[in-house]
Amino acid sequence: MKQLMQVADAYMKRMTLWDMGLLKICMCAIGVLLGTLASFREKKVVRTVAGLIFVATYVPVMVRFVLILGEELSRRRC
Repeated sequence: MKQLMQVADAYMKRMTLWDMGLLKICMCAIGVLLGTLASFREKKVVRTVAGLIFVATYVPVMVRFVLILGEELSRRRC
């Protein structure tokens, strides 16, 4: 498992913006597919879990992005 994580880290370092976009579209598509498999009664639970996962992952990503953005903008001004 440790080797798999090392390979994943190496791949991520080589990813381009295009690769990242394709990965995001792929993950969105699988999410939609999984969401359509839920029965009508389960849809509320699926939506709640998906919303919580979205917030739990989006907030840290955006916090890091804003911090890096601030660093880059301050570096370019100097």
